[in-house]
Amino acid sequence: MAHQHTGAREITGAPDNTAVRTALWRAAHVQADPPPHVIEDEIGLRLADPGVDWCLRPDMDPHATSGFRAAIVARARFIEDLVTEQADRGVTQYVILGAGLDTFAQRRPEIASRLRVFEIDQPGPQEWKRQRLVELGYGVPDWLHLVPVDFEASEDWLERLTAAGFEPGCPAVIVSTGVSMYLTEDATAATLRQVATLAPGSTLAMTFLLPAEFLDDADRAGLRKSAEGAQASGTPFISFYTPSEMLALAREAGFADTRHVSGESLAARYFADRSDGLRPSSGEAFLLATT
Repeated sequence: MAHQHTGAREITGAPDNTAVRTALWRAAHVQADPPPHVIEDEIGLRLADPGVDWCLRPDMDPHATSGFRAAIVARARFIEDLVTEQADRGVTQYVILGAGLDTFAQRRPEIASRLRVFEIDQPGPQEWKRQRLVELGYGVPDWLHLVPVDFEASEDWLERLTAAGFEPGCPAVIVSTGVSMYLTEDATAATLRQVATLAPGSTLAMTFLLPAEFLDDADRAGLRKSAEGAQASGTPFISFYTPSEMLALAREAGFADTRHVSGESLAARYFADRSDGLRPSSGEAFLLATT
């Protein structure tokens, strides 16, 4: 890489609101909900370091935002189970697109260290995260590769990834959660086409937001509110997909096998026997596609 992050702007490039919110929701699940916890992640909270009053934020209200909190921990657990299963099958590369405050490498080193983990993110927030990992004593082990990609300058993420030691000829798990709603359909289709060129046996898991009419009635107001919040913070939701539209995009991109994993199926898998009634809201689903 030509420059070494000497600009103060890059080094102070804190993570965006969305990355912080999802990290705080994962911690809130541990602190506000009774066990069993779907996932235990308070490391993202340590990284974000939001101050002592973080749990008083309106978007952390334990009752009002329980559906979003549950959806966030459901998707994190689904990814974790997928990566573990793929590692057991002998896959050795795991790529996180738009990694934000993902903490898999710090929480599950016994699995992560069997893989080469590549976190892709914008240069500023990623340099900030690198510094926080060092400050907190986690460091950046040699199997964890932080790959800065300037999407605004149209850098090619697959090119940067390969330059960082990724082997396109070996199978990989590629994950993109909470990103597609901010991208145009063309940009998502381009990402799908790139992932579809990877080695046979590679798996992509990508979340997408459903159009309002696909949501449970009870969840529509919440979706409207989060869309308004995204708009207000300058990162509007611009893309929603029906499951059949997303499956069609993935097939057109060249994937051999495509599946829709619904929020309902994650609710059934991870929340079935809870006594507290915690359930994920219904606005988000997964595309699971293999090459």
